[in-house]
Formats: sequence, structure tokens, C-alpha cells
Amino acid sequence: MEQLNIADILKNNAYPGRGIIIGMSPDGKKAVSAYFIMGRSASSRNRIFAVEGEGIRTEAFDPSTLLVAPELIIYRPVRVLGNSTIVTNGDQTDTVYEGMSEGLTFEQSLRSRKYEHDAPNYTPRISGIMNVAEGKYDFAMSILKSDDGDPDCCIRNTYTYDNPKAGVGRFIHTYMGDGNPLPSFEGEPEKVGVVDDIDEFTNILWTNLNEDNKVSLFVR
Repeated sequence: MEQLNIADILKNNAYPGRGIIIGMSPDGKKAVSAYFIMGRSASSRNRIFAVEGEGIRTEAFDPSTLLVAPELIIYRPVRVLGNSTIVTNGDQTDTVYEGMSEGLTFEQSLRSRKYEHDAPNYTPRISGIMNVAEGKYDFAMSILKSDDGDPDCCIRNTYTYDNPKAGVGRFIHTYMGDGNPLPSFEGEPEKVGVVDDIDEFTNILWTNLNEDNKVSLFVR
């Protein structure tokens, strides 16, 4: 697979929606993750990330403003369970956390979930898991999506990456671009480059996300 420039991908897509990047720094010493949210509605745009324990949660920037479908926009995108970091675009973060706490795998935990119920978009649920222990690192990414907008069929794809390469990340996002309905992500996670400096990487992502639609960004 060709390695792509993450800045170009974001610059050329006005609405990738929510996105997860997981990989390894070029020096081979650090696991890298990023999560961003975008929004078209007032409710979606009225959000910030707040630190919660070792992870983050979304919350309303202006609590006095009515939130539409809060169950889809207020959740914990990042949680840490032992040596594993869970990153998702919805409350399936808790599903994975609870499932793995009970001995299920990342993939098994997600079997109880499917795409979001926001017809006609049926927004995919994208999830990632990073495992770092005793000098070893691996990660996996998942997408649960409808079959081209058919709510009767849920497509489940999981991609695992053992011994990931230094300087390489994988990028999965909810939408291929803007539209009505929004077109779901297609194919396997895109191969992108990452950089050692976290501030530089954060700046690359934030400055290339669409100015009108970007909402919040988390990088670790």
C-alpha cells in the first residue's frame, strides 16, 4: 500500500467526519495516536474534549445550548485499560473496555455493536486498540458500517498490525467526504506518515482539517 501524506488527505477532504490515527514514531520509541471530531450541526460543533482519568470525554462547550441526540455526541473517546489504550468515535469505548475487562477480545467486544442509528447516514463506528507492554507494541482498528446505507446489513472489518513500522500510521475515518447522505469510509485504513515531535504532528493535523468543520483534536 502506498504511504500517503496525512496533510494532503485532510486538505482534500472537507468532511472526513471523525478520524483515528494509530502508529509509531519515526524513532521507533513511541506509540502514536490521534483522534479528531468534526461537525456540521450546531450540536456537533458545540463540543470540546476534557481530560478524564487517563483518557478524555466529550462535553458541551456551552451547556445552556440544547444538544440533539446527545447519546451520539457525548461519550468517552479514549480510555486506558491496563496496558491497552482504547480510542473510538462513540460510546463503544465503554463496550470495549467492559468486554476486555471480562476477558473478551477487542473484536469480540464489538460484536454487540453496529453503526450509529442516525439514518440516512448510518455513521460507521470506528475503533482502535493499542497494546504496549514489555517493549512490545501492536494495535488493531475496526469499522462497523451499513452495507451502502442498507440498515439490515452490518459490515464488520477488523485490521490488526503486529510489530508496526517506525514512522508509519494508519488512518481510518467515518466518511469519504461531504454529502447527503454522508458516504461511509471505504477500504482498509490508509497508510500515512507520522513525525517524532508531538507538537508538530498536532499542528499538521489541526491546520489541515477543514476550517469550517473541525471541532476538537486529541494527540498522544
